[in-house]
Amino acid sequence: MIAELVSSALGLALYLNTLSADFCYDDSRAIKTNQDLLPETPWTHIFYNDFWGTLLTHSGSHKSYRPLCTLSFRLNHAIGGLNPWSYHLVNVLLHAAVTGLFTSFSKALLGDGCWTFLAGLMFASHPIHTEAVAGIVGRADVGASLFFLLSLLCYMKHCSTRGSSARTWGWFLGTGLCAGCSMLWKEQGLTVLAVSAVYDVFVFHRLKVRDVFPTIYKRKNLSLFLSISLLTFWGTSLLGARLYWMGNKPPSFSNSDNPAADSDSLLARTLTFLYLPTKNLWLLLCPDTLSFDWSMDAVPLLKTVCDWRNLHTVAFYALLLLAYYGLKSPRGDRECNGKFAANGKQNANGHSCLSDAEYRNSEIKPSFASKVENGIKNTASQRTQLPSTENIVVLSLSLLIIPFVPATNLFFYVGFVIAERVLYIPSMGFCLLITVGARALYVKVQKRFLKSLIFYATATLIVFYGLKTAIRNGDWQNEEMLYRSGIKVNPAKAWGNLGNVLKSQSKISEAESAYRNALYYRSNMADMLYNLGLLLQENSRFAEALHYYKLAIGSRPTLASAYLNTGIILMNQGKTEEARRTFLKCSEIPDENLKDPHAHKSSVTSCLYNLGKLYHEQGHYEVRPEPCCPPFPWF
Repeated sequence: MIAELVSSALGLALYLNTLSADFCYDDSRAIKTNQDLLPETPWTHIFYNDFWGTLLTHSGSHKSYRPLCTLSFRLNHAIGGLNPWSYHLVNVLLHAAVTGLFTSFSKALLGDGCWTFLAGLMFASHPIHTEAVAGIVGRADVGASLFFLLSLLCYMKHCSTRGSSARTWGWFLGTGLCAGCSMLWKEQGLTVLAVSAVYDVFVFHRLKVRDVFPTIYKRKNLSLFLSISLLTFWGTSLLGARLYWMGNKPPSFSNSDNPAADSDSLLARTLTFLYLPTKNLWLLLCPDTLSFDWSMDAVPLLKTVCDWRNLHTVAFYALLLLAYYGLKSPRGDRECNGKFAANGKQNANGHSCLSDAEYRNSEIKPSFASKVENGIKNTASQRTQLPSTENIVVLSLSLLIIPFVPATNLFFYVGFVIAERVLYIPSMGFCLLITVGARALYVKVQKRFLKSLIFYATATLIVFYGLKTAIRNGDWQNEEMLYRSGIKVNPAKAWGNLGNVLKSQSKISEAESAYRNALYYRSNMADMLYNLGLLLQENSRFAEALHYYKLAIGSRPTLASAYLNTGIILMNQGKTEEARRTFLKCSEIPDENLKDPHAHKSSVTSCLYNLGKLYHEQGHYEVRPEPCCPPFPWF
């Protein structure tokens, strides 16, 4: 319990400086402008709309169905309104709770000792969590992680009581309910059922990779077969229900969100998608360069086999292949501190499958042999032994890889290239893997100096992670600091968003410079072209404003707000016929496949109002609708 409390306290302490932070980036759309949070909106709308307040079946919906997270935002809004302090407090408390649960989970694998403590501290301090904890919308990942771990811990209880207590099915019910809640916080949460199956097979039953399929195929262990079947059934049911509820249609994303998915080159798509897991793993291992957004050209496409980054890809998958064959290969007698042991009494890393406390004792008690009869492990052995390093590695890899699979673009395209908050759950597997590796080295080396070096190197890594987290939290204090920190990684997006912030601060010349910097890196950004035109219009530079509005419409013909402001300028300049055609064209734009249909409808309504005003000024009180509108003279 001490390890859990200390690691939770560290997770809490490292993020206390976020309590004074403002709303940043996606927080505005998910909270400040989300109608589902308002008291006058029926709370049941949360279960029909996506995370951003758009009807889930709408063609422009993001399809991110996270009603429990949105409900938590609504409760925050009911208690504290739009005071960001309370929202950040909930995020920090959730992270502390997740850290404590992860430490408890690690204790079941590593024993009640220093290595469990180090695993908990590493998770508490890892900088990759900053976006999920310091960014309020990251609560979806943190909340999903909370129920992810609760589901996994319930399944571990189910395994330990299976066949000996009627409560075992109560624990299984808890597994299913928590998995469902995790999915309703964020889609990733459903993957806990697959991780639970891996735990049952490789940790509880201590099967080797080579023995899995023969055991299941021959149904040697009916209880294992039944549990895995029920996990599969429940996971398939939840996934099917979610797909049905969102209209059985995948979301659509712009090419700037995921350039690789929009690429016409099969080679570029393949090389880039194979490289992205390597980049994500590097962010976990060395989170030196972090960004609030990795879209657009933040990660340039790998277009040829000559790109040097392909070497990283080859090394990454070669390492995975070696790990697979290393785990799959048969193992007979094994060496342990210069002596050999057989029949699984000691593991492949040179030490027995005992707790950390037993490692430190001068007298190591004999371990129980793992007896297998008809595919069923000896129960007494399971209760007295901790899992072998080999089996913990398998579980760690599954915890690292399986929750990340939905973000790989292998089965469906996603709306991002890299998203740091998506790595919140996979980082559990990473922290566990690093700790297990350090423990294996610590046990294997003989010299006390090397043992101390390994232990203190791991502790030093945790210290550096904690320092990086505290520093990175400072970038999330407000939007200006956040966007300035992202210029190095994603200059187009960072400069454009920074321009909006500077404009709100009445720093007109700096805002204009920021917009132009954004367009320098990516000239076809419709939003930036529109924002620059709006800035120029507000400063009476109408000719320049018209130019940028026309460029914005050319880049995105469905941008209703650009038509609206173009028509207003033309109307004020006395070009009534051009203004009339512009307003009519705007009124005909459908809201299909638009990310923000509410803003679109607002712009269309304003266009219709101005069109009516124009007709009124011309004395046209009854106007027959025209069959079609001729193209604009400037196209």
